[in-house]
Amino acid sequence: MKYKVLLIEHDAPSLRVLKRVIGKANLDVISATTLSQAKAIFSNSSPETYLCAVVDYNLPDAPHGEAIDFAISYFMPVVVITSSTEADVRDNILSKAVVDYIPKKNAQIYEYLSRLLSRLEKNKNIGVLVIDSQRKRRNTMTALLKRHNFIIHELPSSDDLVNYLSQHSNIKLMIIDNELKNGPGVDAVAETRKHFHKDTLSIIGSSEFSNGGLSSSRVLGNFLKSGADDYLAKPYCHEEFFVRVIRNIEYLEQIELIRKTANADYLTGLPNRRHFFAQVGEFLKRESEHKTLALMDLDFFKSVNDTYGHDHGDLVLKEFSKLLVKHFNGYCISRFGGEEFCVFMPNTSLKQAMPILDNFRIAVSQKRFVKKGVSVSCTVSIGVTSKFKRKVESMLGFADENLYKAKDRGRDCTVGDE
Repeated sequence: MKYKVLLIEHDAPSLRVLKRVIGKANLDVISATTLSQAKAIFSNSSPETYLCAVVDYNLPDAPHGEAIDFAISYFMPVVVITSSTEADVRDNILSKAVVDYIPKKNAQIYEYLSRLLSRLEKNKNIGVLVIDSQRKRRNTMTALLKRHNFIIHELPSSDDLVNYLSQHSNIKLMIIDNELKNGPGVDAVAETRKHFHKDTLSIIGSSEFSNGGLSSSRVLGNFLKSGADDYLAKPYCHEEFFVRVIRNIEYLEQIELIRKTANADYLTGLPNRRHFFAQVGEFLKRESEHKTLALMDLDFFKSVNDTYGHDHGDLVLKEFSKLLVKHFNGYCISRFGGEEFCVFMPNTSLKQAMPILDNFRIAVSQKRFVKKGVSVSCTVSIGVTSKFKRKVESMLGFADENLYKAKDRGRDCTVGDE
């Protein structure tokens, strides 16, 4: 689904630039220059199709932020832009249920807005768990999180916490108060860290200030030593809260990006050879009566590069990889390098695997790889084995022998153990 953004801005130069920024974020822009015009647009619109509203604080018919209240009334996240730097304007904006405000005099306004829009869209798939024994404090925190489109989870205690997290895999951040009715939050963090690594779940500990902050400092140290990633002292300001939340979410995303980059082939996006070995190694440790491995090689691929160029060759590899994913979804697949690919099929006998692999071979032979009006066809040779001697290297050796036989028999065929 492609979301819309309601843009209410009366300054023509700013309107043009903001439209480009929002458009580059792959979002549709619905613009208005006055509050009256925005109301007319929304009289025939569904708020659910809008990701958020970007609203100028000062409009000709709404000089004191009235357009902000209008957008909020439609349950939309609101980002405010303003040319005013007065403290009372800032306070007025932050007193409302807005996502954020951006001063127009900030040179980074457009870059920041682009990142914020991307963040609001990503957050629709991210769960945040709030644990606090006091309902009022939970409600205050969840209300802030809802402005940023997070999926909200809340608990009054840490009872059965590990099981709850296991059942809700979309939870990427947990914010936990220390003064829980069933025991200190730091103890719950320590127990959680036995089951959930910092690369998959971020944890922010929280507590009230007391004794001039001395107690809070002690709790901070206990939280961090128990496995928390960050700490939030209450009371907190709107901006500090979101800086900490977003920083911890983005840390997880960066770790995931690094992991994907390390484990994926740069061209096709398939798991690379190293990651394939790690995946299959885990399967081979388990007891299983059947396991099959197929080694594939595109026939005469060098001639594609030599005749049509490497761009066309890259297209063939990418499209071939998509076919692999389509036909072998749920199995371990990999690009080994060049035009060689591998599929490991756990709990699958050679007899079961052969027709599946042969159907894939036929699908490849019928595929046309088209680039710039030039159509190319390819075939694939496949060597298959179910022989196993403790390590994946032994299976690869047997599959490679059968792949050699397939090439020797004229290519475009599937050869299994005889």
